[in-house]
Amino acid sequence: MITKELINQSIDYMLRHLDDEITVRDVAAHIHYSEYHFSRAFKSITGESVYAFIKHLKMDQSAIDLKLKRDKTITNIGLDYGYSASNYSTSFKLHHCKSPLKFREAANAASISNPFQPGIINHFESYDAYNSKIKIEQLGDTRVIYERVIGKYDELKEKWYQFFDTYKDYIHESTTFMERFYNDPAITSFQHCICDICASIDDDCRLDNIITIKGGKFAVYRFAGEIKDIFCTLQGVFAVWLPGSGYEMDERYGLNIYRKISKETDFVIMDLYIPIK
Repeated sequence: MITKELINQSIDYMLRHLDDEITVRDVAAHIHYSEYHFSRAFKSITGESVYAFIKHLKMDQSAIDLKLKRDKTITNIGLDYGYSASNYSTSFKLHHCKSPLKFREAANAASISNPFQPGIINHFESYDAYNSKIKIEQLGDTRVIYERVIGKYDELKEKWYQFFDTYKDYIHESTTFMERFYNDPAITSFQHCICDICASIDDDCRLDNIITIKGGKFAVYRFAGEIKDIFCTLQGVFAVWLPGSGYEMDERYGLNIYRKISKETDFVIMDLYIPIK
């Protein structure tokens, strides 16, 4: 039987090989199942075919590269993901409803539309304002219980509350709660959010859904405010601070580590961890 955990392993494999010409057969072989049975199970659990899933991951990650790797040409970014110049532009426009050039121009703007608050335009702060709140830290590896959310961004809050109830016997005062995002909510469709919600655990925990989140060097921004305002802050750090900082993101994914959560008011204190090299 192809379990949800095996599907998660297949997605991890896709994420590690976005710049390779991976096929459905490659992914199925990775979890040791036939292409037919894997494809059926994958669509049943994710609601999307394997081929379509790989394609939107490539399109979304290439858009992140357009946003962050400003010195790299559009053609070379397309080539990184297996597209010729003309095919990349056509596929990108079909997926994102604008050309790579128009997308890059919009990504360099000083403001952004907030998908969580329709009709609201958020304006970014200055580089100095963000830089004054950034610290560079080394984070150790963290062993965590995790649940992968594939679906809508705006359902994450309820997913967290379900997570707290499910794992209440493993949660204590020193537990650290974190999110690992694989998408940029300014880019990825709300329907295609991929996020791991996690809680640190003791060494003797023997649950099946345990992973180790790799540590390393991070730029850390402390956010204190309402959940609805996290989006603008995070986008500003990426759009304004990162390009001017001299740092580059490495291949690890970013983390949100919660320090305080108020269920009643939606007030949070959170450290935004950006992996850098």
